[in-house]
Amino acid sequence: MLLDAFQSHLKQQFPFLTAHTKLLVAVSGGLDSTVLVHLCMSSGLDISIAHCNFNLRGNESDGDAHFVKKLATEHTLPYYEKSFDTSAYAKKHTVSTQMAARDLRYTWFKELTTAEGYDYILTAHHSNDNLETFLINVSRGTGLDGLTGIPAISGNVLRLLLPFSRKRIYEYAQVNEIVWREDSSNASDAYVRNAMRHHVIPELEKIRPDILQTVEKTLTHVQQSASLLEVYIQELKTRYFYPLDSLIGPRAMCVSIPKLLEHPTPKAVLYVLYKDFGFTAWEDVYHLLEAQSGKQLFSQTHRLLKDRTTLQLYSYSKEKETNTTSFLIEEGIQEHQGDYGTLSFARVATMATVLETEIYIDPSKVQFPMVVRRWKEGDFFYPSGMQGKKKLSKFFKDEKLSLVAKENTWLLCDQNGIIWILGYRSDRRYSAQEDTKLLKITYSI
Repeated sequence: MLLDAFQSHLKQQFPFLTAHTKLLVAVSGGLDSTVLVHLCMSSGLDISIAHCNFNLRGNESDGDAHFVKKLATEHTLPYYEKSFDTSAYAKKHTVSTQMAARDLRYTWFKELTTAEGYDYILTAHHSNDNLETFLINVSRGTGLDGLTGIPAISGNVLRLLLPFSRKRIYEYAQVNEIVWREDSSNASDAYVRNAMRHHVIPELEKIRPDILQTVEKTLTHVQQSASLLEVYIQELKTRYFYPLDSLIGPRAMCVSIPKLLEHPTPKAVLYVLYKDFGFTAWEDVYHLLEAQSGKQLFSQTHRLLKDRTTLQLYSYSKEKETNTTSFLIEEGIQEHQGDYGTLSFARVATMATVLETEIYIDPSKVQFPMVVRRWKEGDFFYPSGMQGKKKLSKFFKDEKLSLVAKENTWLLCDQNGIIWILGYRSDRRYSAQEDTKLLKITYSI
């Protein structure tokens, strides 16, 4: 009997669930989630119901919401409902309708758990869902992660029905006279998952009637292998990643290319090092090993740069990339903050040991207001400690600054020129003498 098997499964795999654990069940009104509600109640679990109305099927969507609310009322269960404009969200974020619905519901569920003090969210995924997900991932092309199936535990989301088939759930509903709602969109082959469900899996079941059981065993073996591999991946990250800390600009995680090439499978190492940062064009990533310095790749969240003999990984934001703001600094100000960081100004009588993050200048040589801006081609300055002038492009080359470091370099200027390449070198024209008034400028990010 499904109920006995379900309760045995809870004891073995979810012993932390007790009658005092607060659980929020995601209920669509369909067969799977409705049966899950009944199984949980019959097992003495403390549950509440949450329903998402995605407004994708007109009156049918409203009918689902009415059904789920009635279910909660009949069993005196706390009930939450939220309506979404799913189509508008999908269009705005350029994602599929199914992905939009997923994002919306999980965001709301997690808001509910925080606001109302729930310990876990329960969803009604079962073994057929697991098989469908496995086949979809294989058909799209996937790495090992895509072959591990749906996890039974993902953060505070629990999937208690994963070992059980849709057929077994249906039979339980029939025997116990459980009523549910049929989603008309499930009959359409427009969605890949439905096409798999209606056509591919039935053919596989003809060839292998025990396909659900054999795939479940395969997923278990793959999950065990993935767990073992994850231990090795963490060792690889510790071995190859090292921080590039800089007083100027963004921090980076670096990998030494010569050291990486000593590994017997450097491309495989590259994949596991960078797979969690949104990169998908793996041949381009592998090509960075032989590419010229300055070659770079972008994901939605990160930037990967080849700089001489290293690969440098930076956080990336398109909005930040396009920011070309400049900042005016009036005479007499003590501190100024902007996207570049913070500048502090203090009148002092004597010079202390000069650090990379501070300079001393003669304020009488400055034509206020000062301005902080990005560098541009053609900029030049008169480096302190040197004769003549120098283009910034040549200075950056001599300093061996990476492309990212150059892009994130800011200049402190006045009306006559560059006072300081922030964090690097000052212009000797503004230098202070011991017998002059001193303006100490300190830079921090």
